[in-house]
Amino acid sequence: MNKPSEIVQRWRRMQRHAGHMLGCDRSFLRNAKGARILVYHGICRTDPLRYNTLFITQRKFEEQLRYFRKYFNIISLDQFYRGEFSSDRFSICLTFDDGFANNFTNALPLLEKYKVPATFFVTGAREAGYDILWNDVLSMAAKHGPSDFSFLDDYFIRGREKKYWSVSAGRSLQDILREKDFRPKAELLSLLGDFRLEADQEYWLLLEDVQLRALAQSKWATVGAHGYYHDDLARIEQVGLKKDLRRSKQYLERVTEKEITALAFPYGSYSPAVIAEAREAGYTRFLATDLMHPSDEEVEGLRERLTINPFISSLNQSYASITGNYN
Repeated sequence: MNKPSEIVQRWRRMQRHAGHMLGCDRSFLRNAKGARILVYHGICRTDPLRYNTLFITQRKFEEQLRYFRKYFNIISLDQFYRGEFSSDRFSICLTFDDGFANNFTNALPLLEKYKVPATFFVTGAREAGYDILWNDVLSMAAKHGPSDFSFLDDYFIRGREKKYWSVSAGRSLQDILREKDFRPKAELLSLLGDFRLEADQEYWLLLEDVQLRALAQSKWATVGAHGYYHDDLARIEQVGLKKDLRRSKQYLERVTEKEITALAFPYGSYSPAVIAEAREAGYTRFLATDLMHPSDEEVEGLRERLTINPFISSLNQSYASITGNYN
C-alpha cells in the first residue's frame, strides 16, 4: 500500500485537531489499548532543527509530558518488559538515545517534575576520550566546515541534504563511514573536530561521567548501552563487535555502579550475530527501531520503538504513538 502524500497527512492532522477541539476523538485516546516504546534524542532550548531532525525543544517536551500524562499510562522499561500494561489506557515507555548532556540538563528536570520514568542509552565515547559523536562532527562540519576536502583516498564535496558526498562513489561520507570501524572515524574527528561551535554545545556535547552518575541515581531514570563508539554494530567485524559490546557495558557499570542489561542499537541496526554477541556479553534486552523480519517478533528480548517526530503536534504524536506510524 502506498504511503499517503504529505498533503494528505497534513489534512488528517488538521482533522484530528478539529475533532479534538470538539471532543469527538478523546474516547479514542482514552480507550486505546496496547503499548509502545518511544525514542527521543536531544532536548534543546531553541532551534531544534539546527543540525538534524532528532531534537525537540524543552518547551515541546514538557507539553508532550503533560499530554502523555493526561491520556496515557507511562511506564518504565522494566515495567514494559514485565508486561505491566494498563487495562484501560494505552501504555508508553520513554527512551533516549546517544547520551547527550542535554538529556541531563534539559530532560531530567522535567521527568522529575512530572514523575515520568525514562531510560537513557549512552555510548562509551567519553571513556574513549571524546565529548562528541563522530556523526555529530559531520553535522557540524557540513554547516560550518570546509566546502570540500580529501579523506580516505577520496575527495568529498558538501552538497545536498547538508552532507559531504564522495566524488568518486557518489555516496555520502556518513554512509561510507557506517560500514567501517572507528579508526577512520577517529581520523575524521581529528580532521573536522575544530568546526564544532562551543556556543552550540547543547546540540552535540555528551554526558560527562559525573552527570551520567547523577542521572543513574535519579529514581526516574535508568541507563542502558548504546555501543561504545556509536558504530553500526551490524557492519563491524566480529572481533570489534565483541570488544565494543563488552567495553560499553563495563564502562557504564563502572560509572553508574549499576548492572547494565539493556542495549539500544545505534541507527537501529542489528543482526542475529549482534544479538548473539550481546547475549554473550550479558545483555538481555535489545531495542531496535523497526524490526527487520517478521520472525524477529519471536526473538527473546527484542523490541521495536517509534522515534519522536519533531514536526507534529503533541496530539498527532499521541495518535502516532498509538497507531505506530505517522500516516
